[in-house]
Amino acid sequence: MRMRNIAIIPARSGSKGLQDKNIKELAGKPLIAYTIEAALKSECFDEVMVSTDSSYYADIAKKYGANVPFLRSDKNSTDKATSWDMVDEVLSGYKDMNKEYDTFCLLQPTSPLRTAEDIKNAYELYKNKASFAVVSVCEAEHSPLWCGQLPENGEFIDFISPESMKRRQDAGKFYRLNGAIYIVDITRFQNDRFFYKKGSFAYVMEQDRSVDIDTEIDFKLAQIMIEKV
Repeated sequence: MRMRNIAIIPARSGSKGLQDKNIKELAGKPLIAYTIEAALKSECFDEVMVSTDSSYYADIAKKYGANVPFLRSDKNSTDKATSWDMVDEVLSGYKDMNKEYDTFCLLQPTSPLRTAEDIKNAYELYKNKASFAVVSVCEAEHSPLWCGQLPENGEFIDFISPESMKRRQDAGKFYRLNGAIYIVDITRFQNDRFFYKKGSFAYVMEQDRSVDIDTEIDFKLAQIMIEKV
């Protein structure tokens, strides 16, 4: 039986870090448009929807081809609500409409450089290997072995271990979550929200497609990268 897949694009209004970042114009289009277009172009989904608390955001999402069958509840519109609470609400809303799916794919609009090919390739990985989830990562820009915590006075007490001082090329590669793609089996999600375990696999993306916009600097970097394409 063919899998039924839903893309969920979260777009809460009122961002604190970068005002209205989800609809901020990036190279001539609102930020959210890049994710909607990539999702549609991938042809992986039976439904591409935007979860938002704003009717204005909803109108923009519809303009670029996404569905917004309902607005997000007040409970899930605060900065304390988690993405997974929002996903629960979306899946419940669709169930009330007699629409159920096998997987959801969370696609954050703050990852505008993620492509339709990335989504397709991540779904291929899911179909071929995963029983729980596929989550996108990229190679870490800096080795965590060279990172540590500092006390208030800034003194190097247990900052890093002597073993960590070995040459970078001897330490192997490290990867970080890049926030671009989360493909998850819905049945398992209903009982477990920790994906980083057996049955889940990493989809590795290049760093230049892994910009995650949270600040004005991130936004300017994404603009430079998009204009290079």
